[in-house]
Amino acid sequence: MGTVEFYKLPQWVKYAALAAAASLLFFPMLGRVHLFDWDEVNFAECAREMIVSKDYLRAQIDFMPFWEKPPFFIWMQVLSMKMFGIGEFAARFPNACVGVFTVCFVYNAGKKVATERVGFWWAVLFACTWLPHLYFKSGIIDPAFNLFIFMAFYQLYLLNINNNKWIHAALAGLFLGVAVLTKGPVAILVLVLSLLTLLVIKKGKTTYKIKNFLVITLFTLLPFGIWVLLATLKHGTEYGKWFLTEFLSYQVRLFRTEDSDHGGPFIYHFVVLLFGCFPTSVFLFQFMGRKKEAATPKSGFTIRMWILFWVVLILFSIVRTKIVHYSSLCYFPLTFLGATAINRLLTGEDTLRSWVKILLLFTGTVMAGLIIAIPIVGLNKELLYPLIDDPFAVGNLHADVSWHYWECIPGVFYFLAVIAGIVVLQKKRARGLAIIYGVQLITIQIALYQFVPKIEGYTQRAAIVFYRQFAGRDVYLHPIGFKSYAHLFYSNKQPFAAPQYYLLHRKDKDSNAMQPAADEQWLLYGATDKPTYFISKIQDTANYAHIPGLQEFENKNGFVFYLRKQ
Repeated sequence: MGTVEFYKLPQWVKYAALAAAASLLFFPMLGRVHLFDWDEVNFAECAREMIVSKDYLRAQIDFMPFWEKPPFFIWMQVLSMKMFGIGEFAARFPNACVGVFTVCFVYNAGKKVATERVGFWWAVLFACTWLPHLYFKSGIIDPAFNLFIFMAFYQLYLLNINNNKWIHAALAGLFLGVAVLTKGPVAILVLVLSLLTLLVIKKGKTTYKIKNFLVITLFTLLPFGIWVLLATLKHGTEYGKWFLTEFLSYQVRLFRTEDSDHGGPFIYHFVVLLFGCFPTSVFLFQFMGRKKEAATPKSGFTIRMWILFWVVLILFSIVRTKIVHYSSLCYFPLTFLGATAINRLLTGEDTLRSWVKILLLFTGTVMAGLIIAIPIVGLNKELLYPLIDDPFAVGNLHADVSWHYWECIPGVFYFLAVIAGIVVLQKKRARGLAIIYGVQLITIQIALYQFVPKIEGYTQRAAIVFYRQFAGRDVYLHPIGFKSYAHLFYSNKQPFAAPQYYLLHRKDKDSNAMQPAADEQWLLYGATDKPTYFISKIQDTANYAHIPGLQEFENKNGFVFYLRKQ
């Protein structure tokens, strides 16, 4: 169906068509690969333990209170697991639903703040850009978190231009409050910084009133406040104080330190967005040297999108912890601005700049080269062993994963499509864009089907297979020397009865965030009452060779497996 024919359809048919297309993209293959440790397994395990313990008011890990995240997304996963059973599909299903809703939402928002063509392309770019598409097929918090933040951001814009201001203020606060209940107060920080930046640009001029912010504040506090109140009433005042203390300390620590060894240079997120959001990211350079506010017919929205983009990008470039999804809120303004640039090209208001073509070719070539290189590296991995000074990485590469040279074809096809799209863009812009994004969408599906399971085979499958054999067995299972949640989820760990010393030991650590290292010492040296299994990385084996009764019984793909008999 061409875009012209799409615009002629009744409104309900348009939304149904967008929802159906998004569903075909986001729901298939959700359960094709194991959940990736840490983040995917972390949240899925919290949901599983909610179901097992029937304690739906607090998140738990290893059946101990978990302070890092509030529970809203975990509740979504619980509902999904109630419908589909505990597993990969159910853990990722909520984000697929978020993806379908997001595609329809941005189309509707684009129509209102600009034109229907902008709304249509905004929806297309969200579905056809690498990282946004992949995130909707994941089990991490950020797609839902970002959606709630952006819905609050959008309501703040409507509050500025529409009547019924208290309704928009209440909705802005409610969506912001749900965002906080999904991941944390960074949602408030992003919106406050965006508003302050807007005030600076507008030289203090604003149509917002104090009463608007009072309504926003009230509705922002409601979701998180109600949850904390209910959890405190059920688990006691000490739990409420403990959770708030640990939760807020964790948020501060993320900004001040490199959490979990996830550091990186200042330009980390610039590179992630340029390549991870190709080709949409390249179209942002169409705005260089132009008046950005003239890009949409409705005054004010475009400048707000630029503000949101730069606030998020700079904020998380300053933050010491560098993780790919920290800049994922940028996907909303990035795809909108890309859609706006494309709309200007299609209407003849702008021409494709020569250096943008060069950047399209360069970035597309790098992406195609990576796709081509993956099978080649897989087939010739032995050549890499002498170059890698990491025994665990070398061990990972020893995994039995089958590759073929014909798997380079999608990368070659992708490269040729980028060249063809750029050439066709010179005269037939709509057709050139269709070539680029059409092949992009096909390549994403090939990567999800063909490459992701094989990459998972290297990184963690040996460990997952090890964990799964203990499902339902009354044993202790624990990783040593590295952090993981996968052993809990894939062994289907239950709150088995344990010796009194063990229970008291864990209880003593409750006020200290219950550091797992303390339990690890008891499992390694204490008087355990059942078989105890461990897994470590290969470079750490010397650290455990002296432990009495600890027997290594298998070594596979960089992981070492041990048994300690009681």
